[in-house]
Amino acid sequence: MESSRTLRRFMALLLPLAAALSLTVATPSQAEPKALMLKPFKSLSEESAKCAGCHKDKNPSLYAQWGRSKHYGANVGCYECHKAEPGDKDAIKHEGVSISVIVSPKDCAQCHNQEVEEFGKSHHANAGKILGSLDNFLAEVVEGAGTFNGKSPAAINGCWQCHGSEVKVLENGDLDPTTWPNTGIGRINPDGSIGACTACHQRHEFSMVQARRPEACGKCHLGPDHPQKEVYEESKHGINFYANVDRMNLDSAKWIVGEDYDAAPTCATCHMSATREQPVTHDVGSRISWTLRPAVSEKIDAAAKAQGKVVKSWEDRRKDMQDVCQACHTKSMTDSFYQQFDSLVNLYNDKFATPGKTLMTTLKKEGMLTDVGFDEEIEWTWFYLWHHEGRRARHGAAMMAPDYTQWHGMFEVAERFYMEMVPQYLEKVDEADHKGNKEGADRARKVLDGILAKPEHAWFTGNEPEEIKKARLEAQKAFKARYLGESH
Repeated sequence: MESSRTLRRFMALLLPLAAALSLTVATPSQAEPKALMLKPFKSLSEESAKCAGCHKDKNPSLYAQWGRSKHYGANVGCYECHKAEPGDKDAIKHEGVSISVIVSPKDCAQCHNQEVEEFGKSHHANAGKILGSLDNFLAEVVEGAGTFNGKSPAAINGCWQCHGSEVKVLENGDLDPTTWPNTGIGRINPDGSIGACTACHQRHEFSMVQARRPEACGKCHLGPDHPQKEVYEESKHGINFYANVDRMNLDSAKWIVGEDYDAAPTCATCHMSATREQPVTHDVGSRISWTLRPAVSEKIDAAAKAQGKVVKSWEDRRKDMQDVCQACHTKSMTDSFYQQFDSLVNLYNDKFATPGKTLMTTLKKEGMLTDVGFDEEIEWTWFYLWHHEGRRARHGAAMMAPDYTQWHGMFEVAERFYMEMVPQYLEKVDEADHKGNKEGADRARKVLDGILAKPEHAWFTGNEPEEIKKARLEAQKAFKARYLGESH
């Protein structure tokens, strides 16, 4: 009897170990060491002990957060993260040691080298390079003015807090308050590194639970132009997450979808976290097949291919995302979803975005727009169409939020195109004609005529085939009869 109990205890210890080993050697990428420092320090360093002793009284919340972190358990303290060389651009002398206020990805890479390397390949890493973009122009010029040390408060408090800014050091060694504090995801740091790990991993606890929840992404991914958080909350995924958050096992060390939880995915699940076939990645775009950001969507690898670069193909990216989906859904359902999603993006591109871009290019080519951005009504109209409504429609379809796809998306895209953009385009053409640019006006009208001659615009021009008109009228009559019948 005793020997049997001993054997059972031995097997209980052995089986989890065998499972862990099988996970470790599952793929070459998982077998590689994920950090340069694999073991915790034996004890807290003298410098960090001194830091902690002081900050415990001066900043008790920071001390408490650090005390709950894995860093604390590994004896990684203030000095290990904040230490600096005296010659560093942002180094300051503090209590007899050289430190920097900013902990950059370069600092984090001392231990988390693989994560930093993956992040560096991501679109997030370049988010701070927004100077010259339409969004930044709006914040710095149209909305703002250089009233705070030559910079626009609208850009400093808005765009830069999500995208990141170039953090500058003043002559006296202080960090320029126009650029700091800042935890923008693509922050450009004084040491030359790019990014801010604290954009997602809030200091000083660096909680996995916090980073895995959708709210972590919602700081930036919400609002009229990229409402991913609201889209997620409308979707069945979001509904299930909030209804079953207690079953999400968010504090699991490995957190593999389909094994540790099955109630719902979060942003991290789909874009970053481990599956049974894939390891964790900090390249958030490695599973995305479309880019839904620009005016006209294209496959995610299209721009790189056009430049002759070899990158992970959109097909491989989609395959990896479908692997996430299939932890909960069948392959046939996943395939059908992607066909629905693709059809919406193609509809948006072909019916509105590509024609809209053609109209704006024509006006510019024919000298009917000024060189100043956003000083003419049609420029605002076009920006709303693709940057706000068009993105909402595409993201709604990508994440299964029908109201964002329809009423916040394609309905508003259509209204903007037909009721505003087309009339405003004709106004600019007529204006040019009256000013003597008759040949340019004729060419511009032909461009619009060619667009509106396509079958998808036939309803607007009145050129639909009679059988289609008749079928629609009959369907409307049947609906009204049914609706009125049900109301009594």
